Formats: sequence, C-alpha cells, structure tokens
Amino acid sequence: MKNQLIKIIILFLPFSLLIAQTPNDPWSIGLGANTIQIVDETVESKFGVGPTVSLARYLGAGFSLGANYGVNNFEIYNNNTDYTSVNAFLKLNINSNKFSPHLLAGYGLSDFGKKLNFEGVFKSLGAGRTFFGGVGFDISISEKISLNIASTYRWSEEKGTYKHLQHMLGLNYNFGQGDSDKDGIPDNKDTCPEEPGLKEFNGCPDTDGDKIPDNKDNCPEDFGAEIMNGCPDTDNDGVADKDDECPDEKGPIEFNGCPDSDEDGVADKDDECPKESGVTENKGCPWPDTDGDGVNDNEDACPEEVGSSENSGCPDLSMEVVETINQLASQINFAAGTDRIQGRAVLESLNEIKILLDNNPDGILIIEGHTSSDGETKANLELSQKRAAAVKAFLVNLGTNPERLITEGYGEERPVADNDTQQGRAQNRRVQFRTEF
Repeated sequence: MKNQLIKIIILFLPFSLLIAQTPNDPWSIGLGANTIQIVDETVESKFGVGPTVSLARYLGAGFSLGANYGVNNFEIYNNNTDYTSVNAFLKLNINSNKFSPHLLAGYGLSDFGKKLNFEGVFKSLGAGRTFFGGVGFDISISEKISLNIASTYRWSEEKGTYKHLQHMLGLNYNFGQGDSDKDGIPDNKDTCPEEPGLKEFNGCPDTDGDKIPDNKDNCPEDFGAEIMNGCPDTDNDGVADKDDECPDEKGPIEFNGCPDSDEDGVADKDDECPKESGVTENKGCPWPDTDGDGVNDNEDACPEEVGSSENSGCPDLSMEVVETINQLASQINFAAGTDRIQGRAVLESLNEIKILLDNNPDGILIIEGHTSSDGETKANLELSQKRAAAVKAFLVNLGTNPERLITEGYGEERPVADNDTQQGRAQNRRVQFRTEF
C-alpha cells in the first residue's frame, strides 16, 4: 500500500511542478493521498489509501474557498468497498507563517460503493449527503510549494453511509499570479503594480533616470539628486527649483531660495533698498528723518518740524511760555472734594492760557492735577485726575487742539504748601502745566 501511495504522488508531481513554475497567487492546487477510518466500532473495517486532488481560491483575511475529490478502497466486513467523495469546503488559516494551522468545514457527497435508498438532492448518484469539519496545518517548503496535512470528521444521516474520519496528506502549489503592468514582476512583489517598472525598484518606474523611483521622487520627470528627493537645484542653495523663487541665485531656505544682500530680513526681490539695511515695514529701506531732529519719520509726530524725542519729534513750548501759563494756573483752585471749574478769576486765567497756546502752536502741554491730604489716598488720586481732565475739557471747548493736551493726576503726593493749615490745603487743590515727559 505504501508503494501505491508513492506511485500516486510521483504520478502527479510533474504536472504539479509545471503549475508551480508560475509566481505565487491566490489560486492553489493540491495533490496527495487520503485514508478512511470508520468511526462506528460495531463496524469491522480496515484502512485503505487513495489519491485526492483539490483546487482553492484565497478570499482574504485567512479564508479560502475550494473543492476536493478523493477516491479510496478499503475493507468493510472483509469486503472490498470503493469510496468516492466530492466536497466543497471553506478553509481558515490561523496565520501566514511557515507553519500555518487551519480549520476546515464543508459539505459534500460520500459514496460507499453501493446504491442508497434515500430521497433528496443528487439521489440519482447513489451517494450520501455529508457534512464535515476538521483541522490541519500547512508547512511551507518553498515560496510556491507547501505540505498539507488534515483530518476531517464526516457525518451523514443518509442510509447506507457511515460516520467516518478522512485523513489527507498532500502537496499544495500556488499559481496564476497576475502581472498587471506586464513588467515581469508579479503583482504580489510589485510596489507599483499598475505601472511598468524596474526590478531594482520593486517594479516602480524611474522616468527621469536619476536612480530614484518615481514613487519616492518629488520631481519624477526632472533629473535630480537623492538629497533633494529627486528634484533639481540649479543654484545649489539647498532649495529645490520647484520651491525656489530665485532658482538662479543662491539664497537661504527662509527666503525661499532668494538672497538678502544687506541681511536686513527682506529678500532682495522684495527689498527697495537691497544694498542698505532697512526694515520690513518700509520695504527693506531705513526710515528717513526728514526734519533731521534725530526722530525717524515713523516715530515723529511732526516729521517736517525740528522737535525733541521727548515730545515725539515735535517742537516744545518755550520755558518762558510754560512759566507764564503756570503763573496763570496759580489762580486755578478747586473747592474741597470737587473738580468743578468756577469763579471769574479761574475762567479768565483759562482764557488767557488758551490765547497763549494759540500764539504758540508748537508743543504738547501736560496738565497735572493735585489735591490736598483731605480724604483717602485712592480717592484723592482719582479726584486729581478728574481735575486735570476738567481743565483739558474747558480748553478744548475754547478751541484748543485736544492732541496738544495730556492729563495726569498725582493725588496728594506733590503738595506745594502745608496740608496742616486751611490755606495750605487750598493751595494744594490745584493744577500745574509742564512740557517734559
């Protein structure tokens, strides 16, 4: 019997190897031998050996769908019995390693060599409808060939059939792998299966011939260096031409490959003064100082008049004018706890201050508000600010430019007289003027 099995395998081997010469693919053919074992202990039987053939198609996720055919001859009650099985099966491989266990389940027909008296599908065949399930494993011999060992338990309620085990040993061969792009590299090994390519790039093309496959080449149609991911860099500044706004001039990456000759942070192409360091806000040019007062025009509130940096580039009021204003301001006093401007002398002083400002149109005037020590410090500070604001509002109402007037409050911090006397407190409830910042 052993010699018979060897002969069967040798008989099918040349055909199998022929099929196996094609690249690996989801299709698989299996050739081997099977033996039958009756499970019912009341039935006297002996093993027999016969050939099997199977065809399967891989579906995905470890599942394969297939069919097999097997024949056998064994003894039942010392009588030779022919056995034939035709089956459809579903196979689940547990893994895809070199040693891969699998589960089997299926449905088929089992013919024990005699006509059976039953009703149903395939009744004219004289075979019993059989369900089966089992286990096995595949051992990879090469990329295309694997050894298959499996055992299935088969049962049927048909009359004239036996519950039995079928053990199978055979070789499986993979075949039929496609080559979609016809580049001689099978799809399962082709990184670019839809594009004809080169073997050294796993089937991917290299259109520009720069030794960088198109799937890794940022410029597949332009010859370039590997360090530039296959893109050209005409000026060798480390910025690929496709990203370089100045491809013929070396420049840093932060300026998209354009130079900055004066290193002022503005690329030459955008710099109206490329040879002179400037600022971005002025298109790469330095800010001018039109009136030459040392305050650049961008910070000079009076760019065409000589002034001081303390006064934002505008001319200051003369000290004589400020002194005159403060003499007039000495008449401006407030009642305790109020910011009201009242009294003929106060109104006259404010009108004269307005006339002085009109006659001296240059310069900014700071109005300081002050209080006596009466009350809480925080409240006095707020009151002093209100007094300065009240004086400003009065002068603006008379026609003075509000931009020339700045208000500040100092509360009780800067007394000019003794707060312990009524007269001193009255003098401290005042405003003063200055130009210095």
